Amino acid sequence: MLERVRVGVAGASWWADAMHLPSLKSHPRADVVAICARQRPHAEALAAKYGIEGVFTDHREMIEKGALDALVVSVPDDWHYPIVMDALAAGLHVVCEKPLASSAEQARQMFEKAEQARVKHMTYFTWRWIPHFRYLQSLIGEDYIGRVFHCHLTQTGGYGRDGRYAWRFDGRRANGILGDLGSHMIDLARWLVGEVGEVSAQLATLVEHAAPRAELVEAPAMPANDSALLGLRFASGAQGMIHVNAVQHRGAQGQKQTATFDGALGTLEASYGSATGSEIHGIRHDEDHFTHLPVPERFLPASRQHPYDVFRTEAAGDRLFIDAILEDRAISPSFYDGWKAQQVIEAALLSDREGRRVHIAEHQA
Repeated sequence: MLERVRVGVAGASWWADAMHLPSLKSHPRADVVAICARQRPHAEALAAKYGIEGVFTDHREMIEKGALDALVVSVPDDWHYPIVMDALAAGLHVVCEKPLASSAEQARQMFEKAEQARVKHMTYFTWRWIPHFRYLQSLIGEDYIGRVFHCHLTQTGGYGRDGRYAWRFDGRRANGILGDLGSHMIDLARWLVGEVGEVSAQLATLVEHAAPRAELVEAPAMPANDSALLGLRFASGAQGMIHVNAVQHRGAQGQKQTATFDGALGTLEASYGSATGSEIHGIRHDEDHFTHLPVPERFLPASRQHPYDVFRTEAAGDRLFIDAILEDRAISPSFYDGWKAQQVIEAALLSDREGRRVHIAEHQA
């Protein structure tokens, strides 16, 4: 059993700075000892900010020389597979950002290799640890609405409206908004309702994005979707709808999220906005009016301030990953959950391309 966990971070993006590094540094038994980025100045800047000794531009060198126990992978989607597979080959515990991979086959290989290596593995589905979703999961699990008939999940923003190049909207590097926000909503649907059996999707590219600078890529960009509509049929027979897009003008409101669950005994409605916070309302089958359901104290961060504080004070995200290593406990969401979400993404791409409903079984190894 380890007394402390030596962690390396692959990626020096704003998200590594805003999420992973503060969360890791807040854990009393985690030591962030190395960081890697293709652009060395980016890695050096975060190394100076967080007191990280090892700075690398090649993840293989960091894995070889960093004396690591674990690796956090926070890089663009097309780099997940090679970096994770190299880390697993070295016997490291691994956290990987969502979506887990570029294809269901890659995700399956990542999951199976992690299991064979007997290491801890996590897919970073952020919303699973946010207080109002944890409360929703508890309410549904306690039969507040009974058997689930239908769910409707949305997440919308405007960060794809300006047409600038972004790797997320480059089909050679990622699966568009379907992979970005869609992977989150797919995971929540699985977590809160159950396995998805069938998908029908309509994907669109509504804004033309600029090509990448020639020195950054070997091939020109290929447009990827910035709006996605998915119809789901769950293995339980329940129905679902997911809508994600990055081209909705929201002004100062930022991103918005909604979640509705209808069941035999009632309905739950939740909303979250980056500027407005979260609210949950529920109604039972024998009631006439919705009731506001405040999130109980047990789900809130110790600070009782911003919901993202859970990642700096509670067993959530990277802190949960470190705890699982130290205590030899299983992790959820794991690479398995990342693989299952990737199957739905792949089915949605095929559904849109061929104009038909796709059964998930078509994409199971």
